[in-house]
Amino acid sequence: MTPTLSALTPMTKIEVVVPGEHAPAVRDLIRSVGATGFTSLSGVSGLGHHGFHQGRLLFNQQAALELIITVVPDAGAEALLAGLRPLLDATSGVMFVTETYVSRPDYFSSAPTTREETPR
Repeated sequence: MTPTLSALTPMTKIEVVVPGEHAPAVRDLIRSVGATGFTSLSGVSGLGHHGFHQGRLLFNQQAALELIITVVPDAGAEALLAGLRPLLDATSGVMFVTETYVSRPDYFSSAPTTREETPR
């Protein structure tokens, strides 16, 4: 049986395209707001404000564009957007924010974990 929209949980999907050199900072920001994961695609191509970008790597991963996608609860989205804005103002990146719905909300919320240290 397919779930109906009313049975799904609203969340926010954030997609960011940045030069490879800025991708680690984006991933760090995603982790810092408690997101439980992301999808990262390197070597993306497209036509935009700065002309056409080919998806192939020239010399290293830093030269290519990277698309990073995450889904977060709405509360985490505000914090992530606040962190991404200054980064995107300083580089040739772009961000897309979309309302989305998920069938397994527990996959997208970080539960606090306790780590017991083993005596050495």
